[in-house]
Amino acid sequence: MERNTITPGFAADIIARSESTGWEPWLSHVAGAAGCSNPVRLRGEINAVNETTGQVLSARSTASMPDGIIYKACGTRRASLCPTCAKTYQHDAFHLVRSGMTGGKGVPTSVTAHPALFVTLTAPAFGPVHTRTLTASGKVRPCRARRDAETCPHGVRLACHTRHDESAGQIGQPLCLDCYDHDAQVVWNVASGELWRRTKINIDRGLSRLAKAHGIDPASVRLRYVKVAEFQRRGAVHFHALIRLDGRMPGTDAILPPPAALDAEAIAALVADAAASTSFRTEEHDERPEGWLIRWGAQVDVRQVELGDGEMTENHAAGYLAKYATKATEDTGHLSGRLTEATVAVYADPEGDHIARLIAACWDLGSEGGEWIRLRKWAHMLGFGGHYMTKARAWSTTFGALRDARAQWIRCQHEIDTEPAESIVLVNYLRYDGTGWHTEADALMASSAAARAREQRQLAREALDEMNTMDRLG
Repeated sequence: MERNTITPGFAADIIARSESTGWEPWLSHVAGAAGCSNPVRLRGEINAVNETTGQVLSARSTASMPDGIIYKACGTRRASLCPTCAKTYQHDAFHLVRSGMTGGKGVPTSVTAHPALFVTLTAPAFGPVHTRTLTASGKVRPCRARRDAETCPHGVRLACHTRHDESAGQIGQPLCLDCYDHDAQVVWNVASGELWRRTKINIDRGLSRLAKAHGIDPASVRLRYVKVAEFQRRGAVHFHALIRLDGRMPGTDAILPPPAALDAEAIAALVADAAASTSFRTEEHDERPEGWLIRWGAQVDVRQVELGDGEMTENHAAGYLAKYATKATEDTGHLSGRLTEATVAVYADPEGDHIARLIAACWDLGSEGGEWIRLRKWAHMLGFGGHYMTKARAWSTTFGALRDARAQWIRCQHEIDTEPAESIVLVNYLRYDGTGWHTEADALMASSAAARAREQRQLAREALDEMNTMDRLG
């Protein structure tokens, strides 16, 4: 349906909704899922029960609700599937990351004085690709300027003098598709999680040696981290991580101040050394009997996080990690569900474009079986099958705790709970009724109501910020 066009069927749906439940009661009922692109519809009963006594505090049936169902937001983290739910996930990720640097949500405020680093670890080169880089003054450099550029065996001159726009489709594309090592890239993607694990082990070992050199018990210090995986335009994964040095009491997860002798500069050196020295070789494969060497690329960036002001602040770092927690392969131009024998041919082509060749490499290499079958399982993710956001348990709070707090706030707003939250559990008897809004009219009105609510919240935040600024100025 074109924008600003009201079809007879659309108008009939608006009238039918108004006559059946009324718009105001219906919008109030769906408020929790109003901005969701594809809500889940549930039918059944909801009971609030005192966990200690077993007393049923309230019991509600969806039969008495508009449409006889509950609309639940899909909750996806992927912005390409549902921007609103992904934005909620992004906000949660931001506060989860930030509280690990500033305190709050169960983390002591003393962490503001702990050494903290923002680390970027990239994949190695698998062949020359089109890029976009800036000079120190912010000007765009020529993509790959070479006076004496080589011509590859396939007759392609490995140079490009174009100053690519940020949205240029060539960025990340190989200069020569036939020279590019697509097999090595998808193997690197599938093995990148293991490379991170080994790197972290080497960092921890380096920390133990450093602590001993300063006469510190290695068991009294610990590195805590949170990291996200990001797809580059070329389809290779790289990692952004925040690493914080804590003191600890063995046997507990208590977050204590670290020894003053261990500073951010010393920890940065440990991280850089571990990134440079960590590598391993995969098991053998028919296509590569000696296996593939898995190591980090040359671009390893380690920066100190400076609270409040500086090149990398806690807000910059948290915002950066939260942004990439809502993405997958979108920046590569590919987006699909899990592939099967029946669907893989739609996306895989060993003679096709860059992404088609990567998917074909996953499928072909995965035919060997054993551990390599993971490449087929994650072919739709170009081989990467790890979690997009992982953290140490003691970094900060959890997504589950943030969701529970939001649910409790909503229940309080609707005066559902009359007892302390810790004594209440919800016992639901719900069954799946379907997915999505019933009509286009419902979808439009729900999203419009959600947009108005967001605008009101933003205006309230701006007014509060203005009041706080005036209070500080006296």
